[in-house]
Amino acid sequence: MSGLLLRLAGPLQSWGERSAFTTIRDTASFPTRSGLIGMLAAAEGISRNQGGLERYDGLRFTIRTDRPGHRLVDFHTVGGGQPKARTAATSGGSNKGAAVITRRHYLSDAVFVVAVTTPDEKTATRLAEALDRPHWAPYLGRRSCVPDEPLVLRCHAPDPEEELLTRVPLARTTPPHHGEDTVGVEFLYESPPEDPAQAADTIDVTDIPLSFAQHARAHGVRRLHRVTRQLPLGLTGPQSELQDRLIEYARTEESA
Repeated sequence: MSGLLLRLAGPLQSWGERSAFTTIRDTASFPTRSGLIGMLAAAEGISRNQGGLERYDGLRFTIRTDRPGHRLVDFHTVGGGQPKARTAATSGGSNKGAAVITRRHYLSDAVFVVAVTTPDEKTATRLAEALDRPHWAPYLGRRSCVPDEPLVLRCHAPDPEEELLTRVPLARTTPPHHGEDTVGVEFLYESPPEDPAQAADTIDVTDIPLSFAQHARAHGVRRLHRVTRQLPLGLTGPQSELQDRLIEYARTEESA
């Protein structure tokens, strides 16, 4: 087992789940598989029409929700007042002929840490190198959503899922407690929990990317397992110290 650890944080994120070329651009409450693979493909320089997405089939994503963020809706207009040939394009290749009005949904102030488990060390190295020197800049679901630094916390984690449970700093202030030494944190797994006593909610999402082609996007369905895990209270801390704790954690790999 090997993989990477990514920290997805920024002023805004938007992980479209159901909308495509509609007036309402939704967002899931967590990073989608389609969005994560799109980020990796962009870093590797794979264009939308190029195909080859099967190279990511062996990746497993585990998401830790440090902060779920707040929903924000932006009333957005594009075009209008121009000849039809100069107005916004349609999915069929023509032009709208009028102003396009959309309501774009975002997650504000959300933080997720993602364990990317790869089938072998070679794949982890390839993805880490691409994220270090991306062909196209990574973004959090939409191009306007720029990620905070550090984006990559670990390039080579022997067990990235275990790191989420025991070592990666939480983007939470230490809560008031009365003798407790753990804090509950939500996780999303692509496989059922190994411990049958671990309660899990299952959800089906349509976010497996089959094609990113501009006029032929297609997605498949997968099942996710939502679990609340108890993490050490020591992973939390003052918000003012979070950046330093993250940098210190990331540097432990460099000195190893």
